[in-house]
Amino acid sequence: MTELATPPEGAPDRPTLITELSRLPPGERAARFRLLHKDVAARAFDALDPPQQRELLEALRGDSVRELFESMDPDDRVRLLDEMPAGVATRLLAGLSPAERELTSVLLGYPPESAGRVMSPETADLRPDMRVDDALAHVRAVADTAETLYVLPVRNASRHLLGVVGLSDLLRADDRASVASIMRADHPSVSATDDQEVVARLIQEENLLAVPVVDRERRLVGIVTVDDAMEVIEREETEDLARAGGSEPLRAPYFSVPVWRLVRARIVWLLFLVAAATLTVSVLGAFEATLDEVVTLALFVPLLIGTGGNCGAQAATTITRALAVGDVRFGDLAVTLLKEARVGLLLGATFAAVGFPLVAAVFSASMAAVISLTLVLLCVWATTVGAALPLFASRLGIDPAVVSAPLVTTLVDATGLVIYLSIAGVILL
Repeated sequence: MTELATPPEGAPDRPTLITELSRLPPGERAARFRLLHKDVAARAFDALDPPQQRELLEALRGDSVRELFESMDPDDRVRLLDEMPAGVATRLLAGLSPAERELTSVLLGYPPESAGRVMSPETADLRPDMRVDDALAHVRAVADTAETLYVLPVRNASRHLLGVVGLSDLLRADDRASVASIMRADHPSVSATDDQEVVARLIQEENLLAVPVVDRERRLVGIVTVDDAMEVIEREETEDLARAGGSEPLRAPYFSVPVWRLVRARIVWLLFLVAAATLTVSVLGAFEATLDEVVTLALFVPLLIGTGGNCGAQAATTITRALAVGDVRFGDLAVTLLKEARVGLLLGATFAAVGFPLVAAVFSASMAAVISLTLVLLCVWATTVGAALPLFASRLGIDPAVVSAPLVTTLVDATGLVIYLSIAGVILL
């Protein structure tokens, strides 16, 4: 991605400009964009999200579209093409210069969500037999086209990756020293087919500025930089947060999204959750005789299913996050479920210790025993289910965030009622 440069004197502040453009409806955004200085417009376009870039291109058309598309980095261009209809994407590709079209086509050949889709093929790579002064001269020569100069891959004549040299190491080294003598052979590298979130997490956790990308034969094909990695993490976490709340990600700033798209992002999940909530109604119908016999039981239904749902949602959110950052894997299933069951047991015991004397004082000791025992069992069940569902989802290749907190809550509500009313039937009837 192109770094945000300082705008010409008198131009609007960059963060303010991008924020303002992002908040505008598509028509107004295009009108405002046409008034920008050419250089500022190019940088502003590059900083917008792909859905907004697509809307701008649709509104602008003509030569300005070709210029904007040509000025983009190949990895950013690929993200935009993924947002465009196939016919429009083909026309945009055809309008590129041969060199830029070839670079873009290479990235498009990698699988979606892979490192190859977010890497830049434009690297400032060095050869191990170069002298430091020759390497610095080469870096200066490619400075305008390379994605980054801070991390310089070292490769042989067959393009096989040998290691990495940092620009700071190059500047401090003796001019007559060889690149091989200051090269770090143990610097991490990734495959072009690796999942882009895994690569982004590696850059984040290892505090790297960039990581070289290789093919199956370990030939250098590109580089993923820290700014692209942070964008990947932001997109993934935005998706996880949206799905954890029972919605689809908007993939655009809130104020630029029309009402109908907000409805579309939420309605499918809401319809599914409404259908799932009929389980609760069915359970209440099945235990109607018990409720008629002890009317007081109905008073505690909201409290109990709310507590169980909250416990399950907390566990699901915790495990989903742990899966995302690599702290937990499916192989840890037994250990994770046992740990969450213990958490649920302690939570339930705490609730029971607080609730028993209060319920006994207002109602009866037997009613207090029902509520207390239900809280213990319900919390254990809810935390176990909340932990298990994301783990099984990951095993099946489903995004764990899809197993959202509302879904876990709905499931625990229905099963929690079975636990509650079954215990009441044994103790009170």
